[in-house]
Amino acid sequence: MSTSTTASVSTHILDTSVGRPAGGVAVRLACRAGRGARWRELGGSATDVDGRCKDLPALPEETTHVRLDFAVEPYFEKKQADAQQDAPANRDSGAGAVFFPEVAITFAVVPGEHYHVPLLLNPFGYSVYRGS
Repeated sequence: MSTSTTASVSTHILDTSVGRPAGGVAVRLACRAGRGARWRELGGSATDVDGRCKDLPALPEETTHVRLDFAVEPYFEKKQADAQQDAPANRDSGAGAVFFPEVAITFAVVPGEHYHVPLLLNPFGYSVYRGS
């Protein structure tokens, strides 16, 4: 929750390759107070079955920049393993490593504002936007 002196952040992930939320993705939150300042790790969470992180840490008052780090490689590896189990004939299809093993999103914030930053994800691309 944001106050007049702090900003707040929320996120969710939609796997656009299947049109479903991406559950079980680890998300780390970091912040800094000014462009030249060092990043401060605040902690993290993981997306639930609806693809949402409902318990990201609160931002300190001096925060001007936020970074969300999404560990998507384990999500895609599990998805690939599940698909291979369901379709054994595709086991040797040459499916290689995950193209984007992680996604880092950095954005500026101002006190008193809430920032909802959804990640639209597929095996070979992603996009983000400021949601509501």
